[in-house]
Amino acid sequence: MLLSWTSPGRDGMLPAVRSRFTAEFPSTRVELRQVGWHDPTAGLADGSTDVAFVWLPLPDDHRFRWVVMVSEPRRVALPVHHRLAARDTIAFADLIDEPFLALPESAGPLREHWLALDARDGHPPHIGAVIDNPDETYEALVDGRGICLLAEGNAPLLTRGGVVIRPVTGISPAHLALAWRAEDTRTLVRGYARAATLVNTTPPHP
Repeated sequence: MLLSWTSPGRDGMLPAVRSRFTAEFPSTRVELRQVGWHDPTAGLADGSTDVAFVWLPLPDDHRFRWVVMVSEPRRVALPVHHRLAARDTIAFADLIDEPFLALPESAGPLREHWLALDARDGHPPHIGAVIDNPDETYEALVDGRGICLLAEGNAPLLTRGGVVIRPVTGISPAHLALAWRAEDTRTLVRGYARAATLVNTTPPHP
């Protein structure tokens, strides 16, 4: 069985789910694959993976089922010399006119989420660059091409020098989920979903 992800799991999450799953299916091997941000479903949409850790919202979400594994505040990453970098906390209203780093257009509603379109009151974002992975994001940040929102747990991916991460007020949190295709009733897929549900107390999305 193939498990994909677009973002690394949180401390202990993957081992905990794997432990639950292997207790029920000890002879099944789960292979791992990372997918770029151009595909927010991490291979679920095209059938190239079986289950995936993904950020919500998903495009065509009626095609999928999921269980939220963790909810985290969104932060903002800025170049260290940015005019707002010295603040301890930044209101999103102060970021609206900044150039933003954006996911590829193929990411659909997830691109909109990381641009916080729902907090802009119709004010269109200015896109400074398009990014598909943490390395591209870091390079665009230190090059001054824009700023970006990220989940709190992903901050270590970008704090390599020349970048600061700050709390942001006025936007909703981010949700990392274990997802699978709604029509996929295979025993192993449902078993992995069940293992994820046992690790997390949040009910699966119906």
